[in-house]
Amino acid sequence: MTSPNFSVFWRHTIWLIASVMPALILAMPASSQENTATIIAPNTSSYVLENGLQIVVLPDHRAPVVTHMVWYKVGSADEERGKSGIAHFLEHLMFKGTPSYPDGEFSKIVASLGGQENAFTSTDYTGYFQRVAKEHLPLMMEMESDRMSNLILAPEQVAPELKVVLEERAQRVDSSPGGQLGEEVTATLFPNHPYGTPIIGWEHEIAALTQQDAFDFYNKYYTPNNVVLIVAGDVTGEEVLELARNTYGKVKRRFDVPTRRRAADPVIKTAKTVTLIDARVQQPSFQRAYIVPSYSTAQPGEAESLDILINILGRGASSRLYKSAVKSGVANGSGGYYQGSSLDHSRIVFWGTPRGDNKVADVEAILDQEISRIIKDGVTGEEVTRARKKMIASSLYSQDSQESMARTFGVALTSGQTIRDVQHWPEDLGKVTAQMVQDAAKKWLVKTRSVSGYLQPLSKSKSAEKEG
Repeated sequence: MTSPNFSVFWRHTIWLIASVMPALILAMPASSQENTATIIAPNTSSYVLENGLQIVVLPDHRAPVVTHMVWYKVGSADEERGKSGIAHFLEHLMFKGTPSYPDGEFSKIVASLGGQENAFTSTDYTGYFQRVAKEHLPLMMEMESDRMSNLILAPEQVAPELKVVLEERAQRVDSSPGGQLGEEVTATLFPNHPYGTPIIGWEHEIAALTQQDAFDFYNKYYTPNNVVLIVAGDVTGEEVLELARNTYGKVKRRFDVPTRRRAADPVIKTAKTVTLIDARVQQPSFQRAYIVPSYSTAQPGEAESLDILINILGRGASSRLYKSAVKSGVANGSGGYYQGSSLDHSRIVFWGTPRGDNKVADVEAILDQEISRIIKDGVTGEEVTRARKKMIASSLYSQDSQESMARTFGVALTSGQTIRDVQHWPEDLGKVTAQMVQDAAKKWLVKTRSVSGYLQPLSKSKSAEKEG
């Protein structure tokens, strides 16, 4: 969070991380990239303080800097019905100060030290982090532990920040046809489960949020026994543990955190469609979302199979969809992603935009053909091997940073997974066979379990009628 008024929240529809588990293949020599038995971050250490706060330390001695992350096991899916957006709103309000560090002081201190900071809200977690020189880690711990229990929210602070959040929603969603369509597709895919509610919240419910709502949410979930502290960088586990005991260890465990039970959705039995026609749309497009298990809810090997399936079918220039839809000239773009890191069942999403005189239906037909081909004929062992290598190599080259390292563990540990799940992901990926990938496609890529969204421009004739 570069300033108290800036927030990062990951809407379901545009979360292109696809799956967090491939991250963190750090410092792996090229000769070992094909070794699926490689353990990710083998020097990781973990501790639990007496107040229940979990600590994970990821040593990285390449530079004298540290990334300090506090992850709360609460997100938008844990909100009370009718109060959507409160998790994200509280994220904003956490920068409004304490008796020790008044409004805005936190960010000023981080900036004065040449550091970086950010905050983010998702469906299953809320996080805050700073990246600073190693010698400033004690101060970061002091400030974060302070606002864990001493937050002050004055009425004159709450009202303006609520306006900021409403403006954020207007900019990111309400003024974007694509954002609106994605929101409606997600709500249709999850009609009863809270994943169907936007992370930022519905506008009318955001507008009704109060100072008391924020305090109630804070007092219910912001307690050390609901926190994962992750420190990555030029430190040892023993150093971090000692610092944490002197800061976070002094924060009292105020209550037992409620069990995270969410309302379940009925099994989708009919394919559903959502269409948005808007004069602002320049390029028609479509997306199709399928309910699938996440890494936390899947049977052994199932999530890994889905991850490889989406790589073969829709991720990158070597994917089947790219070759059949884009290289053929039918589409400007077509692909897919798997949102594998969720506490509950999640989704696979495919998308496409037609080229030239081609129609959305032409691109969608190619998607249907490619899915049917995998269900009927399967994939080859060579495709599975190539996808696995690509996933590991991609992680190696794109995730080589402290923040990514800490984020991978943070997402996993707040979404029902364990350190073991992260560390042994390459090994688990190596157990996936071509038959497992085909079985996953047969079981989960069933059109009657999907929602399709269509974004269309307002036709000239309709536009003329409207103006007349």
